[in-house]
Amino acid sequence: MPKDAVPLIAISLNLSRAEVHGVLSFYHYFRKEPPGRHVVHVCRAEACQAVGAVELESHAKKTLGIEWHGSTPDGAITLEPVYCLGNCSLGPSLMVDDTLQGRVSPKRFDQLMAQLKEPAVGGA
Repeated sequence: MPKDAVPLIAISLNLSRAEVHGVLSFYHYFRKEPPGRHVVHVCRAEACQAVGAVELESHAKKTLGIEWHGSTPDGAITLEPVYCLGNCSLGPSLMVDDTLQGRVSPKRFDQLMAQLKEPAVGGA
């Protein structure tokens, strides 16, 4: 959501700019900048934490060189936390775009991220 759109939305909805900003900053699916070409959601729920999600989270941030809600400098990947993917028995889990991945080790994470950074076959 571009910064310049906030006053227009506020006027259209008869709200204050602060109220619009509050909504936009509360929901993670509203963004000030476009996400990367691929969005990676890492599960942070207790079931995943019990089987290695904390290590996976740390590895993901370090490997990609970004924090939550950040995008890699090349624009390939945006990293987002999520608090349950409903894949508890196969944790730690993550979702790459719309594809659920279970039992993701740091090594498997690296493999998945390498695939995302590869150029598209066939080109446009």
